[in-house]
Amino acid sequence: MKKVRTTLISLFLIFAVSSSALANGLSLNSVGTRALGMGGAFIGLANDGSAIYWNPAGLAGQESSLELYFTGIMPSGTYKFDGAAIDASMKSNLYTAPGFFGNYSFGKWAVGLGIYVPAGLGAEWDGAELSNLTGGTSTEWMSQIGVITFSPAVAYQVTDKFSLGLAVNINYGMFDLKRPAIVPGVGVFQYEETSSGIGYSFTVGAKYDFSKMISAGLSFRSKSSVEMSGNAENPAFGAYGAPKSDFDRSVAWPIWIGGGLAIHPSEKLTITVDGQYSQWSELDELDTKYADAVWKGALEPTGDNKFILNWEDAIQIRLGGEYMVSKCVAVRLGYYYDPAPGPDETYNILFPSMTNHVVTGGLGYYAAKFKVEGAIEYLMGAERTISPYPANEPNPANWENMPGVHQMDVFSFSINFGYNL
Repeated sequence: MKKVRTTLISLFLIFAVSSSALANGLSLNSVGTRALGMGGAFIGLANDGSAIYWNPAGLAGQESSLELYFTGIMPSGTYKFDGAAIDASMKSNLYTAPGFFGNYSFGKWAVGLGIYVPAGLGAEWDGAELSNLTGGTSTEWMSQIGVITFSPAVAYQVTDKFSLGLAVNINYGMFDLKRPAIVPGVGVFQYEETSSGIGYSFTVGAKYDFSKMISAGLSFRSKSSVEMSGNAENPAFGAYGAPKSDFDRSVAWPIWIGGGLAIHPSEKLTITVDGQYSQWSELDELDTKYADAVWKGALEPTGDNKFILNWEDAIQIRLGGEYMVSKCVAVRLGYYYDPAPGPDETYNILFPSMTNHVVTGGLGYYAAKFKVEGAIEYLMGAERTISPYPANEPNPANWENMPGVHQMDVFSFSINFGYNL
């Protein structure tokens, strides 16, 4: 089996700085408890604080409010590779994603602030179960990713039916990685890396109410280039006096476009439908710039400081529903189809990207100016069988996958406390 290269982490970094529209493997699928319960089909509705993320035009005309929520994400996965007698299970970790939304309306104007986690997950494996991949040596396999986004927003109600909105997104990404570094003929070493960076983007949205029964929304999030900086450690370079090196890496956050409808067949029932597109095809290659001359001299001539992605654009289809059982109680359901943009040639266990069928549900309780909401989400990942690169592959260096049978499911839950000002 091919060695896992140092620049494997470039693939993971993408997900440390990606919006929830990606929603494959390491990103959150739905920002906000109510939206999560409705399958993230929220662009055409966008009538609570999470409109800052989904469609900032939805802030116009809302009641002023404050919301504080917490989301927990628990992935579970397996990796089997008969060729190396591997039968491993991912460690059961809980990854947390808190958030805050506040908005204030005055006349036709509204302003808001969102602080939330659009991406934050990870994968950790028992090194002993994977030791056959490293010649019997047990090393740590771990990736842990988090992104915090600060989004000030403004919206304006152009007419009684039409609103526009804008959010400016400041994205702070963090990433930690541990994995084996295999040097043929020398040995197996524990590689570690940590990095962080800031990127900027904007979200523009529009919302139009055709009638009391139907509203539509459009949302566009711009591309963002996140400049990541960090330090890496590889004892294999210790013999040359350079076990550590700083590095820089620019990671592109692709364009995201979404559109949705909200239909109200009755006063109690709301049905939502969204289509969300991510232009992942613009991510083809990532380049790592190491500061240390030894690292540069060893990795750049061979291209081992680069990673080939070859991703494809992805479209998610989302459906949601909400039924008001009474003035105080709401019940919510949702479903969405979540395709994996990554090809087989870049698949690995520290980024278990699956095509998912996802079901969601939620409850809301409202009393005077207070509300409490809860939601759950279950991503059912389709099993992926990854093959080694084919014999006729003209450039096998582009294949840096981990052959075998991979599977991962994700369970998440969320609770929100809100207050209308």
